[in-house]
Amino acid sequence: MDWKSAVNGFKQYIRLEKSLSENTCHAYIHDVALLQKFLDDKGYKVAPEEVRLKHLQEFLGSVKDWMLGARSQSRIISGIRMFYKYLLLEDEISENPAELLEMPRLPQRLPHVLSVEEINSLIGAIDLSSPQGQRNKAILETLYCCGLRVSELVNLKISDVSFEDGYVNVIGKGNKQRFVPLGESARKYITVYLRDIRNHANISKDSADILFLNKRGNRLTRVMVFYIIKDLAKKTGLVKSISPHTFRHSFATHLVEGGADLRAVQEMLGHESITTTEIYTHLDREYLRDAILRFHPRR
Repeated sequence: MDWKSAVNGFKQYIRLEKSLSENTCHAYIHDVALLQKFLDDKGYKVAPEEVRLKHLQEFLGSVKDWMLGARSQSRIISGIRMFYKYLLLEDEISENPAELLEMPRLPQRLPHVLSVEEINSLIGAIDLSSPQGQRNKAILETLYCCGLRVSELVNLKISDVSFEDGYVNVIGKGNKQRFVPLGESARKYITVYLRDIRNHANISKDSADILFLNKRGNRLTRVMVFYIIKDLAKKTGLVKSISPHTFRHSFATHLVEGGADLRAVQEMLGHESITTTEIYTHLDREYLRDAILRFHPRR
């Protein structure tokens, strides 16, 4: 099998069978292209199925020389692993040479979170005298009450919201479905937005079922949600670096601090692995440590 055929088949595999996002697909294909270029530059005349572990290790040695961080290196390894997993499934190879590649040790980065007071301050700073203000109130309440990713928020449909049962049907990464409880505050302000604002908008045909719309009656972009939050942070004088994802981190952290079961938090966030959710236990410990340092008489 030549490289062009292998890459074209790989594209179809990750897009159709694995249902990976467009950004992830682009990154994985780029990783394979980097490997192919490295092999060509080195004068290795090998087809994809002829690549061995020693070739991949030499390639990763050059990747380290590019001064890429551990996360970038790890991402490239993931792309190469997925490529050879595909070749194995297609019976183009009998052994996966990428299986023994070692991932670099990643430093654990704790995400930025907001306190309940900071959340309330941001939401309280919204100007409710404008239609956009009413919509923005419903958006931030939904982000915080449901812990959604920004992509999940902008694609949320009216038909996904069950007001009677108090749940939101969320389609997350890899088209995976999960049901998230709809907080009373979010339900209240979504209802107000639908009744007083959205019902009077000139809505485009493509966005007839989309919950949150822009002034032109189309679905919001992810960037627009970033701008809404950045403007509120500036308005309230909040100096932290925040984004829509900060509301998701805060949602999870406040649940863990309140004693929620980690498995339940995992389900609500849509994490495939519990280890991803466990980072919020570290945040909880940081919270406890700060509380002791601030309030204990022998601090």
